[in-house]
Amino acid sequence: MTHDMVATLRPLLVAEASAEAYASGTESSDLEQDVWVRLLEHLGTEGPPADPAAWLRVAVRTEARRAGRTASIERPYVSEPADDSGPGPEQLALSAARRRALYSAVRRLPGRCPRLMAALLSPKDLTYREIAGELGISQGSLGPDRSRCLSCLRRMLTSEVAAREPRG
Repeated sequence: MTHDMVATLRPLLVAEASAEAYASGTESSDLEQDVWVRLLEHLGTEGPPADPAAWLRVAVRTEARRAGRTASIERPYVSEPADDSGPGPEQLALSAARRRALYSAVRRLPGRCPRLMAALLSPKDLTYREIAGELGISQGSLGPDRSRCLSCLRRMLTSEVAAREPRG
């Protein structure tokens, strides 16, 4: 494709694409780009068209019809396709690491604290009555035991976090 052909065809392509774009539901610049690609393909396989202006007019109409068919099939998303309202992979990984550290610390608690804390952290969302029955302790001692276990867990986690922080 010679520079002269591009310079000669550009004003005609702009005018033809502008005239056809609205009816096909596409942007005229997109239509122009599609026709330039078709011209390059044509030059690669068949050489320059015998009548470049006539070829260009037919190509614009062909691409406009193709764009119109595509536009009639495509439907816009009602909402954004990527839902970034939830946590991303990094946040999920950090949360999982925190959960593993918490459960590891709960398992190292003394006495009956590991069982009590596991019952409190259970996804079943047990009531105090259910927890007391499961552990075989009175419901009245559950609150004070819970407080002692949480204090112990807090001290354990605080010392572990403080020990891991880099110094200097």
